[in-house]
Amino acid sequence: MSIENDIQQTKFRNEYHKVSVNLIYTSNWLMEKNKQFFDNADITPQQFNILRILRGAGTPLSTLQIRQRMLDKMSDTSRIVDRLVKKELVKKVICKTDRRLVDVTITEKGLSLLEGLDGFNHDMDASVGNLTEEEAVILNGLLDKMRGS
Repeated sequence: MSIENDIQQTKFRNEYHKVSVNLIYTSNWLMEKNKQFFDNADITPQQFNILRILRGAGTPLSTLQIRQRMLDKMSDTSRIVDRLVKKELVKKVICKTDRRLVDVTITEKGLSLLEGLDGFNHDMDASVGNLTEEEAVILNGLLDKMRGS
């Protein structure tokens, strides 16, 4: 379905305006499709992102290192980590190389939660399942280009 039909707007200033609106709409559409995935796990997308970063790193990371790897660069990483600590999904430890710093590690409970969610990867892939692999490669390239990457 076209963006014009979905939002019942037929006029845009130009194609660049239409792209901006389409990206915002599509981002919200994807988040809504995956909302149940996060709600069932009682975590937010940002918390999920931090857990995935920590699992992938395999070593403790500072909140600055986590922030650099996050998808949502506007997040208050420290606040999100504190909420994960309260849920016992991560823990803070004194940095071994600089005792003035605190590193964050994922707990067994956090790893277990992610393992349970790994089975839903196919659901997330299905959100873009109507694209061919070639189209996905092209779209990834266009999005990277748009961000100046």
